Amino acid sequence: MQNTLDKMSINEKSKVKKIDEKSQMRRRFLDIGLTDGTEVECVLVSYGGEMKAYNIKGAVIAIRKEDAKFIEIS
Repeated sequence: MQNTLDKMSINEKSKVKKIDEKSQMRRRFLDIGLTDGTEVECVLVSYGGEMKAYNIKGAVIAIRKEDAKFIEIS
Protein backbone atom coordinates (compact mmCIF):
# COMPACT_ATOMS: atom_id res chain seq x y z
CA MET A 1 0.00 0.00 0.00
CA GLN A 2 1.47 3.32 -1.02
CA ASN A 3 1.23 6.51 0.99
CA THR A 4 -0.32 9.37 -1.00
CA LEU A 5 -0.83 13.09 -0.47
CA ASP A 6 -4.59 12.75 0.10
CA LYS A 7 -3.94 10.70 3.27
CA MET A 8 -1.91 13.42 5.05
CA SER A 9 -3.21 14.93 8.30
CA ILE A 10 -3.04 18.59 9.32
CA ASN A 11 0.50 19.72 10.29
CA GLU A 12 2.00 16.52 8.88
CA LYS A 13 5.10 16.98 6.71
CA SER A 14 6.37 14.66 4.03
CA LYS A 15 8.37 14.57 0.80
CA VAL A 16 7.10 13.83 -2.68
CA LYS A 17 8.35 10.52 -4.08
CA LYS A 18 6.67 10.68 -7.48
CA ILE A 19 3.61 11.84 -9.38
CA ASP A 20 1.71 9.12 -11.21
CA GLU A 21 1.89 9.41 -15.01
CA LYS A 22 -1.90 8.79 -15.19
CA SER A 23 -2.70 12.08 -13.43
CA GLN A 24 -4.31 14.68 -15.69
CA MET A 25 -2.91 17.34 -13.33
CA ARG A 26 0.69 16.10 -13.51
CA ARG A 27 1.93 19.00 -15.67
CA ARG A 28 0.33 21.57 -13.34
CA PHE A 29 1.83 19.91 -10.27
CA LEU A 30 5.27 20.09 -11.85
CA ASP A 31 4.68 23.75 -12.81
CA ILE A 32 3.96 24.74 -9.19
CA GLY A 33 7.15 23.04 -8.01
CA LEU A 34 5.71 19.75 -6.79
CA THR A 35 8.63 17.60 -7.92
CA ASP A 36 10.42 14.57 -6.49
CA GLY A 37 11.96 15.44 -3.11
CA THR A 38 9.82 18.53 -2.50
CA GLU A 39 8.72 18.89 1.12
CA VAL A 40 4.98 19.44 1.62
CA GLU A 41 2.96 20.20 4.73
CA CYS A 42 -0.79 19.80 5.05
CA VAL A 43 -2.09 23.06 6.56
CA LEU A 44 -5.88 23.00 6.05
CA VAL A 45 -8.70 20.55 5.35
CA SER A 46 -12.00 21.68 3.84
CA TYR A 47 -15.20 21.14 5.78
CA GLY A 48 -16.26 18.15 3.67
CA GLY A 49 -12.72 16.81 3.41
CA GLU A 50 -12.73 16.84 -0.39
CA MET A 51 -9.96 19.42 -0.58
CA LYS A 52 -6.81 20.04 1.43
CA ALA A 53 -4.34 22.93 1.38
CA TYR A 54 -0.62 22.23 1.37
CA ASN A 55 2.39 24.44 1.98
CA ILE A 56 4.61 23.87 -1.05
CA LYS A 57 7.82 25.92 -1.21
CA GLY A 58 6.24 28.76 0.78
CA ALA A 59 2.96 28.89 -1.16
CA VAL A 60 -0.32 27.43 0.10
CA ILE A 61 -1.95 25.38 -2.66
CA ALA A 62 -5.36 23.68 -2.45
CA ILE A 63 -5.54 20.27 -4.12
CA ARG A 64 -8.65 18.12 -4.55
CA LYS A 65 -8.60 14.69 -2.94
CA GLU A 66 -9.18 13.02 -6.32
CA ASP A 67 -6.01 14.66 -7.68
CA ALA A 68 -3.88 14.25 -4.51
CA LYS A 69 -4.22 10.46 -4.67
CA PHE A 70 -1.84 10.46 -7.67
CA ILE A 71 1.02 11.97 -5.63
CA GLU A 72 3.09 9.40 -3.76
CA ILE A 73 4.88 10.58 -0.60
CA SER A 74 7.47 9.15 1.78
